[in-house]
Amino acid sequence: MRVFYLVPVIGVLAACDPAIPDSAAGVGFNTPEYQAQREAVLQGQTVTGDPLIPPSAVSSEGLPPLDPSTAAPTATAPLQAPTQTAAYVPQPGDTSDDIARETAAALAAANGNSGVAPVEASPSNPAPALVSNPGISDEQDFQAVASRESIQSDAERIAQNRASYQVVAPTALPQRDTDGSPNVVQYALSTSHPKGTQIYSRAGFNLAAKAQRNCAAFASPDQAQIEFLSNGGPQRDRKGLDPDGDGYACGWDPAPFRRAVQN
Repeated sequence: MRVFYLVPVIGVLAACDPAIPDSAAGVGFNTPEYQAQREAVLQGQTVTGDPLIPPSAVSSEGLPPLDPSTAAPTATAPLQAPTQTAAYVPQPGDTSDDIARETAAALAAANGNSGVAPVEASPSNPAPALVSNPGISDEQDFQAVASRESIQSDAERIAQNRASYQVVAPTALPQRDTDGSPNVVQYALSTSHPKGTQIYSRAGFNLAAKAQRNCAAFASPDQAQIEFLSNGGPQRDRKGLDPDGDGYACGWDPAPFRRAVQN
């Protein structure tokens, strides 16, 4: 019977006990938004949007007051003034390497500062004084030259220039190294008739067709002219390269060489 009376009493006491708030799943650390923003911070990216922990997910319960009698004494040290350095503000799109590089540059600049304040750019600042400008000559300024030169100094300088003057005697031209082949430049200057003027007689049939076929074997008219002169030309045309008898093989023209000498 005694146990039967205790059961209702226990039920009444349990109903009067205040409910304990469940803070295990309400702090916002397991939400997908928090996990995404946390990964962005770890990778050095700029976080935009809502804060990591929404205000609605933070518990409104306060902490119990601390008992001064149970608090352990702690030693305090004087705080030193922090060193002011140029803080780097991450920009959208910066990677972790960019942030690390800019931060290292800012720290290096702060450590290398001598303590002298930099000069602020202002229109009121005086213009820097130019000591000298070796890149600009003042030889055309009569007053500048007269202030440092005299008739005696000019005479001494002229005498020094004459003493150091040397006359280089001309020497003979070096011999041109050739392989024994005819020189088309000398041949062009030794002639005076224009291209197409017949000077030498040529006998045969279809001379123009044969010359066109034979000239196709040479890369340039100069090479054809050298071959023509090497085989009895201009008097003889053994390989059929000069059908009109002007002494110029495969359309070779001496006019450019003559104009070069005249100019």
